[in-house]
Formats: sequence, structure tokens, C-alpha cells
Amino acid sequence: MTATLALKPVALVEDGLALAGPELDWLLANTQSNRFLPHPPPESIYVGDGDYRAIGAEFLGHFVRLGRLRPSDRVLDIGCGIGRMAVPLTQYLDEQGSYDGVDPVMEGILWCARTITPAYPRFRFQRLDIAHPLYNPQGSLPGTEVRFGFPEHSFDFIAMVSVATHLPPDELTVYLAEAARLLAPGGRLFLTAFAIEGQPSGHERLSFRRWGEGPGWYAIEEAPLAAAGIDAGFLREATQKTGLRVESLRRGHWRGVNSAHYQDLLIATQPERAR
Repeated sequence: MTATLALKPVALVEDGLALAGPELDWLLANTQSNRFLPHPPPESIYVGDGDYRAIGAEFLGHFVRLGRLRPSDRVLDIGCGIGRMAVPLTQYLDEQGSYDGVDPVMEGILWCARTITPAYPRFRFQRLDIAHPLYNPQGSLPGTEVRFGFPEHSFDFIAMVSVATHLPPDELTVYLAEAARLLAPGGRLFLTAFAIEGQPSGHERLSFRRWGEGPGWYAIEEAPLAAAGIDAGFLREATQKTGLRVESLRRGHWRGVNSAHYQDLLIATQPERAR
């Protein structure tokens, strides 16, 4: 059995809306357990801890249930890594939907382009040589000068999973501006972060310290961008300044609270154009 035949299509749309009931639960379970779906060699996975397939399936559920992702959406995955979000999306997006992934790490992009794209031609990957002290220290493009090579309003859904957690504030604002430029009216930004609010409760799984006088925080002194936090108020304000409307900023269980997701989750939308 080939990867393209790994799962039979399942009806996930009713009156144009994505379903979030038993059909989605079935898809998530099968995506997690399906051994025919692409999977990188374990030693090449560099995109965080945890089970590659389980985390990918978890986020597909979040995309649909919280981000209202539809099978026909045009998706941009900023910081696509080695395809952890892309693989489950191959089983959800339909023939009208599409996926573009961008990342500075060449190894991940090459694996995705060689393994995923041949089976799923509407899934495309490109490397951007963005400088980052941890992931691409020799990069030629400063993070404050990032501009993704797509026309305005090209996407209905933009994912930034564990991207803001590795960016300083001045670069994060550039990424937010690019997301706003690229989102079509009604499009959604799905962004995870460590959004710092007030004083620590003592139950957090990470202990953050403020980075200088600005809105940034860090948890690991030796590598501040390994786990970067941002003032919650700054994140909301910076997102709104781009013209996007912040729908919600949900708390993650890194704080020691009950939550369906580890990092905090911001959902923002591109307002519909006036008629």
C-alpha cells in the first residue's frame, strides 16, 4: 500500500464547515497509528520532544476544533520543521486545499520534499535561509528582514507552532506582520507561545526571567531562544497592530493548569472586507 492510499477519504465537511465529532476522532486515531504514512528516521527528528505522529495528530485536532481549519483551506506552515504538522494534514486537506511549509533547516525541508511531495503534490516545501542562533547560525537573512515569498492574501490558515517560542520580540513582530499580509479575509492565524502574564504562580513547568527591559523572557540562560517567552499584552497588541483581530489567547498546561495544549494558543483572524 502506498502513502497516497494510506487512508480512505472521510466526509469532514457539512455545509462548508469542518466537523469536529466522531469523524474527526476517527481520523486522528488512524493518523496516529497508520504505519503507511511518511515518518522520518527517529534520529533525524529535531522538532521537540514527544512522539512525532501523536503530536502531529494532536495538532490536527487543535487546528480543526480551535482554529476552524477546513479541508479546502490553503495552509501556510511557518517553521514546518521535518513535517510533523504536514503529515497528518495530508489526510485532512482535500483536492481544493493546499499546503506550503517554510523552514530554515535544510535537512527537514529536503526530507519533506523527497518524501511527502511526491505522494501529495499539493504539499510544497521551501527552505528560507533565515539566521537563527540555534537552528541556522550561518543564515544569510536576518530575522528582522523576513518576507515570505507569497502574494498577499494567499492563505486561509497560517500555523506558527513553536515558532514564537524561539524568536526575540523584534523578529516576532515581523512574522506577525507577514502573517497579516498573507492571510485572506476571514483567514486564521494559529500561533503558540509562552505568553507571560503577571507574577509566576509557582506551578509553572518553566521558570522565565525577563530579557532586559523589553517584553521578552527566557527560561534557559545559556540559550535564551531555546524557550523564549513574550508578554501576553505585547503579543495581543503587536498582533492587533497588524490589522488582525485577536479572538482568544488560551492558556497552556505549561503553566500547571488543565489545558488541551502545552503552550499558550493565540487565534487571530483577518477581518472580512467591507462590501
